[in-house]
Amino acid sequence: MSEYDFRFERGDDGVAVLTFDRPEQLNSLTFAIYGQLERLFRDLRTDDSVKVVVMTGKGRGFCSGGSVDEIIGPLLETELDGTLEFTRMTGAVVRNMLRLDKPIIAAINGVAAGAGAVLALASDLRVMSTEAKFAFLFTKVGLTGADMGAAWLLPKVIGTGRAMEHLMLGDKIPADECLRIGLANKVVPPEEVLDDAMAIALRLAHGPGLAIGMTKKMVWNEWAMDLEAGIEQEAQAQALLLRAHDHREFYNAWMEKREPRFQGR
Repeated sequence: MSEYDFRFERGDDGVAVLTFDRPEQLNSLTFAIYGQLERLFRDLRTDDSVKVVVMTGKGRGFCSGGSVDEIIGPLLETELDGTLEFTRMTGAVVRNMLRLDKPIIAAINGVAAGAGAVLALASDLRVMSTEAKFAFLFTKVGLTGADMGAAWLLPKVIGTGRAMEHLMLGDKIPADECLRIGLANKVVPPEEVLDDAMAIALRLAHGPGLAIGMTKKMVWNEWAMDLEAGIEQEAQAQALLLRAHDHREFYNAWMEKREPRFQGR
């Protein structure tokens, strides 16, 4: 029996594929799935067999957010302490995704709504089907659009004005609009979504993992810094990587007129 209520498959090439696997419910989330995601993205920090994660959904949906029957209904019967414990756990999923020093690619095959939209948003790159849509629909069900870090993340990806519009109105955002505003990196035909995401993942997995991971870490760390602090942090990080194995391997390969063999260290 799998330890997860979704599929998680590690490949020999360093790419792991996470597939939400409740197609009849458009891959809605349960309490158990949230907890499993929180632990998985934490544990992947020390899993050397995984260099890149591709996240997708089975069937017509990517992820439709929290299950009405299995989450929303029960939460209405809990005390405030229990509700807060849940909302902190959902935020921890996103926190662990951003802290993971490995790329996460969302292969958005269908609707990404509510928490599903935030999971896709918290990924580092997003490949969308032409038939897929985002929907930050929290306000449509009487909840704040600021959930799981969405109000922190979305303005950084598409700008404050557009973020305010989508978090307040909660309307569906079609794939072509997602591409136009920078919410999607690529939009491709439905049958090409996973293959396209995997091609990017393989390129990253075979690349200099230390450099890629440090780039992700620096981008998110520097949001809280002023210019001087950001420049100093970049100077320190680059000084370390200038002395790391992968950069020396690049130099040796250049001198020997061959392709570098990066080891992520």
